[in-house]
Amino acid sequence: MIAVHDLTHVLAVLNAATIVALVVAYRRIRAGDRDGHRRAMMVAIAIGAVFLAVYLTYHAFAGLAKFGGEGAIRPIYFTLLAVHVVMAFAVAVLVPITVWNALTGRFAVHRRFARVTYPSWMFVAVSGLVVYGMAVHLYPLPGAGG
Repeated sequence: MIAVHDLTHVLAVLNAATIVALVVAYRRIRAGDRDGHRRAMMVAIAIGAVFLAVYLTYHAFAGLAKFGGEGAIRPIYFTLLAVHVVMAFAVAVLVPITVWNALTGRFAVHRRFARVTYPSWMFVAVSGLVVYGMAVHLYPLPGAGG
């Protein structure tokens, strides 16, 4: 059975998988492969839904982020974390709007939103991995499992 503190590792894997799916989707649409793009985006969206469920479960039982770094690294970490969280909320709004426009055939609007949604979602996934690496591997709290 997976312990609550192990969910941080699951979240990191899901973030990495999201990055892969988004890169594949971007490459497919740049190559003119709408079906491949659609399939890769459905994978990214499914991963996002699983991520959200695991994230909410983790934070319901583990509380807020724990960071053991001291000195100058603390404001760097918490600034990154704050920007990451704000952007994650933005992505949670942008993704459904972008997807809705694609599903309803409003491709010009979809493209305009995707030009903001894609880099924002990619930033959230990458910064999530950086936050994970800093909090869990580089600067864990002493005695914090993870």
